[in-house]
Amino acid sequence: MVLIALAGFGAGAINALVGSGTLITFPTLVALGYPPVTATMSNAVGLVAGSVSGTWGYRAELAGQWNRLRWQIPASLAGAVLGAFLLLHLPATVFAAIVPGLLVLALVLVVVGPKLQSWAARRAEEAGRSREHITLGRMAVLVVGTFAVGVYGGYFTAAQGILMVGMMGALLPESVQRMNAAKNLLTLLVNVVAAVSYSLVAFHRISWPVAGLIAVGSLIGGLVGARYGRRLSPTALRSTIVVVGLIGLYRLLSVA
Repeated sequence: MVLIALAGFGAGAINALVGSGTLITFPTLVALGYPPVTATMSNAVGLVAGSVSGTWGYRAELAGQWNRLRWQIPASLAGAVLGAFLLLHLPATVFAAIVPGLLVLALVLVVVGPKLQSWAARRAEEAGRSREHITLGRMAVLVVGTFAVGVYGGYFTAAQGILMVGMMGALLPESVQRMNAAKNLLTLLVNVVAAVSYSLVAFHRISWPVAGLIAVGSLIGGLVGARYGRRLSPTALRSTIVVVGLIGLYRLLSVA
């Protein structure tokens, strides 16, 4: 019980900072003897609490983003519904084969994001627009990308935060801390949809004591992660994202 709660704490803190907290809790549950499907669903339900506390901790950074988030939120919800449906109807191997590639792409976007933003800012200035201006085409790509990450998150929750930050970093003239705040909110919505879907369709396959322990641990971890993550410099936060992403990639390839 202590080990599960500690894993939940670590996952909540990592999710608030980066994402990929599932890569802590899921292997822990499997190592303790829980079947993979039970581990996946119990973990998804438990980590909702950590997503709530992480989003609350970053609430100040959400200010001024609602004109964009009003389009991204429905995209995340729709993608999560589709992803949860696919999880319940398709074999896990369908997405498992492309997960490492998606994670590598996300990490590349996190690293080159500042250069892409600088290039976009120069193009905007040359066109006589504010650097904060987001074109209709870029907004459309952002919404489609948010939907795609939502599908991924509803199907396979691990590392969806890294994918979201990487995608937004390539498209938006925002600081990494503000993008992290938006990521926390959007992944919270995806996690809620996944948890509700699992609870309605496979209630008996969820270990509720495990979900409760993870919830308590991740709730505290999310608050701690948000508190200290907001103090990190953009470079330090990006470095943290890349390091955690590489560890996650290693774990995914090892399982494969």
